Parts: sequence; C-alpha cells; structure tokens
Amino acid sequence: MKTKLLTFILLSASVITASAINPHRVKRIDRGIHESVFVPKGQWMAGGTISYSEHNEDNLNFTVLKNIEGKGYDFKVSPFVGYFFRDNMAAGLRFGYNRTYLDLGNLDLNLGEDFNISLDDVYYLEHKYEVAGFLRTYLPVGRSKIFGLFNECRITYGYARGKNSTGSGAQYDGTFETTHNLEIGFAPGVTAFITDWSAVEVSMGIMGFDFKWRDQKTNQVETGKQRTTSGNFKINLFSINIGMTFYL
Repeated sequence: MKTKLLTFILLSASVITASAINPHRVKRIDRGIHESVFVPKGQWMAGGTISYSEHNEDNLNFTVLKNIEGKGYDFKVSPFVGYFFRDNMAAGLRFGYNRTYLDLGNLDLNLGEDFNISLDDVYYLEHKYEVAGFLRTYLPVGRSKIFGLFNECRITYGYARGKNSTGSGAQYDGTFETTHNLEIGFAPGVTAFITDWSAVEVSMGIMGFDFKWRDQKTNQVETGKQRTTSGNFKINLFSINIGMTFYL
C-alpha cells in the first residue's frame, strides 16, 4: 500500500512539473522595460575612484577608551578601463592601491577597577595592490539618455604587505604580514551623464565570496598562518564608491 501511494505521489508531481514547464502554457509578462541603447558598441570607458581620510587624536576619551593619542590615514585609488563589445555591455580591467597607516601613542581600556589594559607605541602600516577583471551591463532609466543603472561582476586578486609592532618599532621587530586574496563579487550602481562624454557614478558592493591567505613572521623567528573564506550577502555602507567615468 505504501509503495503504491509513493508511486502515485511521484507520478502526480511529474505531471504537475511537466505542465508547469510546458512552453505552450507559459504566459510572458510585459514588464515595460525599454530595450534602448544607453552606451553604444565600440566606445571606450576610463575612470576611477579615489579616497583619503586622516585622523589625529590628542588625549581623547570615549566611553571605556581613555587617553587616546595617535594619528593615521587611509589612502585608496582605483583606476579602470573598459571597452563596449556590445551595446550597453563592457568588459575591462580595474587596478587598485591602498595604503593604511596608524601610529598609536597611547590607549587605555578601562573596564573596571580589576580590568585595565594599556597600549603604548602601537604601529601599523600596510600596502595593498589589486587587479580585477570586470563585466558591466547598463540599463537606462526609462527612455533617459542621462540616468542609467548598471551592474558590475568582478573577479579580483589582491596582494598586501604589512607590519605591526609595539614598543621601540625597530626595523626588524614586530610582526610582518603577507596576504593574498581572491574575491568574486557584484557591484550595482547608478550613473548620471553630466556631459556627452563624462558621467558621475555611485556603486556599492553587496554580495560576493572572498578567499584569503595570510602568512606572518614575528621578530623574524616565529611564523603563523591563517586561511579564511567568507560570503557577503548584505549591504556594506563602507563599500560605497563615488567616481568619474569618461566615455571615448
């Protein structure tokens, strides 16, 4: 009885599935999307993003963090170039350089009378280089020739070298890091033409996979390794990029 019932359920599911995928019974929905040319085939695109931030603390107190003294900066530049091999579709390369510096003279962590941590002369410096191949597709907003949406698929390889140390900060003291990472991600955005050949873009990385390999050497003696894999499927406000693009 159970075997007959299971056979009947499987046959019913097969019939329902076949009916669902029958091309003669599928009804197309007109979504009102206009297939117009926003950027024609044969054009080149070039542009980039750049950002710089700097901070300087002198005897700063913030909740449990006390007597903060330090300075640092973060600089990032990312030029790119691409070619439209089809209408509204381009492929290209993106390059990136990021330099992060922190010199923390003092930081006290006060969590009560029995738990206090004090850090002195913390130093950190990192250089990171990236190269990425991308495929970008455009969609105009309605019939507009000025405003458009785009989505960019990227495959990125990154290489970074960094040093962090405490104390005297001698040349060979501290921990030296070498990092390799491979990232596959998507970055949708909005573009607005301000002239016939230039546009302002805003993009945001919202999903992707990141594979990272980190090797460390402390005081030129001890070694350490780390391997991480992560998937990102959320909006990250720190991944917002604003830049200029020129169409030639």
